[in-house]
Amino acid sequence: MTTNGIFQLLLYLVLLAVLSKPLGDYMARVYTGEATVAQKVLGPVERLIYRVLGIDPTKEMTWKTYAVASMLFNLVGIFVVYLLQRIQGVLPANPQGFGAVTPDSSFNTAISFGTNTNWQGYGGESTMSYLTQMLGLNVQNFVSAAVGMAVLVALIRGFTRKSASTIGNFWTDLTRSTLYVLLPLSLLLAVLLVSQGVVQTFSSYASATLAEATKDADGKSVVDQVIALGPAASQIAIKQLGTNGGGFFNANSAHPFENPTGLSNFLEVFSILILSAALCHTFGKMVKDPRQGWALLAAMYVIFVPLLFFCIYQEQSGNPALAHLPIDQAASALSSGGNMEGKEIRFGITNSGLWAAATTAASNGSVNAAHDSLTPLGGLVPMWLMQLGEIIFGGVGCGLYGMVMFAIVAVFVAGLMVGRTPEYLGKKIEAYEMKMASIAILVPCALVLVGTAIACTTEAGQKGPLNPSAHGFSEILYALSSASNNNGSAFGGLSANTPFYNTLLGICMFLSRFWLMIPVLAAAGALAKKKIVPQTSGTLPTHTPLFVAMLVGTIVIVGALTFIPALALGPIVEHLLALGS
Repeated sequence: MTTNGIFQLLLYLVLLAVLSKPLGDYMARVYTGEATVAQKVLGPVERLIYRVLGIDPTKEMTWKTYAVASMLFNLVGIFVVYLLQRIQGVLPANPQGFGAVTPDSSFNTAISFGTNTNWQGYGGESTMSYLTQMLGLNVQNFVSAAVGMAVLVALIRGFTRKSASTIGNFWTDLTRSTLYVLLPLSLLLAVLLVSQGVVQTFSSYASATLAEATKDADGKSVVDQVIALGPAASQIAIKQLGTNGGGFFNANSAHPFENPTGLSNFLEVFSILILSAALCHTFGKMVKDPRQGWALLAAMYVIFVPLLFFCIYQEQSGNPALAHLPIDQAASALSSGGNMEGKEIRFGITNSGLWAAATTAASNGSVNAAHDSLTPLGGLVPMWLMQLGEIIFGGVGCGLYGMVMFAIVAVFVAGLMVGRTPEYLGKKIEAYEMKMASIAILVPCALVLVGTAIACTTEAGQKGPLNPSAHGFSEILYALSSASNNNGSAFGGLSANTPFYNTLLGICMFLSRFWLMIPVLAAAGALAKKKIVPQTSGTLPTHTPLFVAMLVGTIVIVGALTFIPALALGPIVEHLLALGS
């Protein structure tokens, strides 16, 4: 790894840790109603929203009411996105005249964007009208992220309240997440991206005359090239900040109109993790112990950093299958050496590896390189980061509440080891909370493995992979890991836009989102009813390096025990085959 590459990685990690603190503190003030400056500016808009929709922002909800409200809101959003795709051919803002999207693709895409997954089995510039992109997909980019943040805040209230039956108001949390956090940050990032050359226009696609005529797939002469345009910058900003990841163009963040420069690349990959990291500090401030937030962020760093460097090391080591051939994989003027297949030269291996790790540590899913072209062990890193449950940063809100579920398990196991009733943040962790945490942790694991088994044992599923043997299995495993953990990135090499995969992946995305959300809200309701237990000399501190190590161990052990056999059949055996073993 070059000195420049190391510097970029360290700059990224340091800035992420430093800037997450003030942003996290600001979000805590937003949710507690103390963000006075923001409320003076946007407060009238917030109150207008409540009046128009007939919402009483002071009326609190039980966890069941909160869950019903969030489910109904998401179901309505999913239906609207489905409907927009089916009738986009007769709607305005469709300069290319795109017709209706097929029912199975519409089903998959509607669930994908409604669950903050943003898996795409279609090419955006050849399928979706401007109206569908903006009114359907981009709106869901905002509100699906805001729903995750709202559920996290409800869980935090479960820890901070005592003998309470309510956990807040879903509509208030949703509105404040969107209005005070996501919209201002997205506007700022969109302006910065436009300054770097990211397109933002409602004009029809442009056409350029080729210097030399060529032929298309049918053998017809082609003299003009159509250049896809559109209102991309506004969608790209929230797709990164909201850990959504769906690309405006099919090539996603490798497309020069989505990600044209080194600076735009840094801004976008930084935006992927900043809100998820900042919410750790929001958590610490709202429970009135900032050390708790630092401990959760430290656990994320302890897992993320080694995997990040391992991924980049594997890519810079080159493809082991080419080591014995007369092919030069050494450093050149354009790269630091290694496996450059599927990567943009303007980004290189270091920034491609950083993006691959960041986008799968968060449930983002955008890509600036082809993950299908990663080395076997380099590709194992993003796959395993997803399989850990999208909690190493994870999606905004949902990543941290998933991490808290693991923290509850870690505390419970520690209590069993010393023969003491476990406590976390002053609340006793009992059988009910453990059941809810277990459901939240195990449901995505089951969906990945069962879904992969179905795809591997059915004729329709076996037709999907474009590669044989271990790599074909990796393509299926990656797709199910992505969908079942609401990530959305694709390994590539899998023909997923078929009725079979659109349906299977859509079901996995839906169940994974809501069968985590509902147990988390149930745990929040149970915790809110409990009294706060005073700390004693026997209380396990949950802000120390020892607890961070226990939490990391719990996460890694669960991930290893669940997925090592599947990974052994895919990327691990592929690596051994490449070595000639």
